[in-house]
Amino acid sequence: MEYRSGFISIIGSPNVGKSTLMNRLVGQKISIVSDRAQTTRNRITGVVSRENYQLIFLDTPGVNAPKSRLGEYMLKVAYDTISEVDAVLLMIDAAVGIRDKDEKLITELGARIGKTPVVAAINKTDLVSLGTIDELTERLEKENYIKAIVPISAETGRGVDKLEAALIEYLVPGPQYYPDDMVTDQPMWSICAEMIRETALKLLRDEIPHGIGVGIDKIQQREDGLHDVFATIYCERDSHKGIVIGKGASMLKRIGSTARTEIEWLFGTKVNLQLYVKVRSDWRNSASALREFGFDPNF
Repeated sequence: MEYRSGFISIIGSPNVGKSTLMNRLVGQKISIVSDRAQTTRNRITGVVSRENYQLIFLDTPGVNAPKSRLGEYMLKVAYDTISEVDAVLLMIDAAVGIRDKDEKLITELGARIGKTPVVAAINKTDLVSLGTIDELTERLEKENYIKAIVPISAETGRGVDKLEAALIEYLVPGPQYYPDDMVTDQPMWSICAEMIRETALKLLRDEIPHGIGVGIDKIQQREDGLHDVFATIYCERDSHKGIVIGKGASMLKRIGSTARTEIEWLFGTKVNLQLYVKVRSDWRNSASALREFGFDPNF
C-alpha cells in the first residue's frame, strides 16, 4: 500500500476530552488532562505511526471567550490550525450536550472551514444513553461540512479505533514526517512543565484560579543517570503563593512528589525535582511572561 500521512487538528469547547483522546491515540501522556476548563494552553503535537500511515494530531486549547491576553492567544491557536491541516476533528461532550458555546463553535467552524473535511467525535458516550447519542448525531448531521460522526469514549477507548479509521480516509500520499518511536514534537522541558502544572491543578482544585504558570529553570543529568529538574511555579497573588506552598510546605511537597513520579516515567530514570514558588502579578497579560512560558506573545 502507498504510504499516507496527514495533519489533523482536534478542536472543541473546553473540557470535552481532547487531550485525553490524543493521549489515548499516541499511547502515552503528552498533553495535560484535567477536569478543569482551559488546561491546554498551547498547540501540542501528537504522532500516531502505523505500518502504512502516520497521523499527526494538533491538540488545541479549548475554544472559549478570552478574558486575558493568554486567552486571546489560546483562541487564535485553536482557529489558526484549521487552515494548516488535512482534516479537522470536532469533539462534542455527550455528557453535557451541545451548549450555546458549542453551537457558536459549530457555526464559526462552518464559516472558516472551507474545503477541509471535518469528522465529529461524540465523546463520553459511556456516560449517556443511546437516545442522547442519537439526538446529538441528528443535530450534527444538519451540518453539511461534517463528513462523518463517530461516538467514542476517549477514557475507555471505546470507538476510538473506528474514529481512527474514519480519519485515515482523509490522509494523502506523503512522507513519514516523524520516526516510528516519536510521539510528540514538544521539548522535554515543556512536557515537564505541563506535568507539574497538571498536578498542581488537580491537588489545588478550586482553591486558586487558573493563574498558575510553570517555568523550568534547569534540567541536568548526573553521571549515574539521575535527572535534576529545577522548576518554579508562578502565581498571580501573594495569597495564592501561601496556598500553593501550604502549611509547613505540605502542599508543595505533595505537588512535587506526585509530579516527580510522572516525570520519572517520562525520563525513564530517577528524578530529583526541586520546586519553588514565586508571585508574578497578572502574568497572563504580560508579553515577557508569556514568552518565558513558551507562548508567542506577538500573535
